[in-house]
Amino acid sequence: MNQPEPIELRIRARSGWLWLDWRGLVAYRDLIVLLVRRDFVSKYKQTILGPAWAVVTPIVTAVVFGFVFGRVLRVPTDGVPPSLFYLCGLLGWNYFNQTLTGTSNTLRGNYAIFSKVYFPRLVTPLATALSNLAAVGVQLLTLGLVYAAALVSTPALAARPTWWVLALPLLFLHLAILALGGGLLLSAVTAKYRDFQHVAPFLLNLLMYVTPVIYPMSQIPEKWRWLAAINPVAPVIEAFRAVLLGTASFDPAYYALSLAVSAAVLLVGVGYYQRLARDFVDYA
Repeated sequence: MNQPEPIELRIRARSGWLWLDWRGLVAYRDLIVLLVRRDFVSKYKQTILGPAWAVVTPIVTAVVFGFVFGRVLRVPTDGVPPSLFYLCGLLGWNYFNQTLTGTSNTLRGNYAIFSKVYFPRLVTPLATALSNLAAVGVQLLTLGLVYAAALVSTPALAARPTWWVLALPLLFLHLAILALGGGLLLSAVTAKYRDFQHVAPFLLNLLMYVTPVIYPMSQIPEKWRWLAAINPVAPVIEAFRAVLLGTASFDPAYYALSLAVSAAVLLVGVGYYQRLARDFVDYA
């Protein structure tokens, strides 16, 4: 009786930087759902207010901004009530900030899991970006309630949503692309050079003040406005106010530039992250 020939199976890592295991991500979709739930629960576990912190934090921040920059420094808000102006800016900024911060610690924070079991390494940052959308939903509801209150008190309120509000999910997708790319790049760099875990929070705080969260783009002199547009987050925040409040500071050309930069950051971030993730557990 003839014996079957032995089968030789070789398992090798892909060498391409930008090769994405889409089939693996689909196959591990249950794990993504599990990690999204874990991230959301762990964020508010053993807290008194729970998910209400997603409402309290932006409201308190908007009140502080309104007092310091509105009443003390007299920074204009393009004719929009300060509460709506700051809440709308924080809506986009908080999602970008939380997603970038969460993904920037992907390799170091998940070392114990990565060293024990295999799954596509992009699963964890994707779960972080998705879990942060839960807080966005709560903040959108809060913004809607504040807008309704402002409309009742001021029926002639000039700030009105436009039909472009239907594109709001695309704006969050834009921020997710930029935050994921930047977060993955920081995660890979921090894995090799731990100094960046101290530098990154400082740079992120500095970025908020050069992003029109507390002031409109229209307050920047025209000749210097292109410098602000280099910041890829700035046009997206202005786009949020344009679709939700009908402000006129939005510039499509700057937004197109931001979209191109975001795509480039994602490509570089994914490539560098996957290159280091292949053998990160061997030298960490």
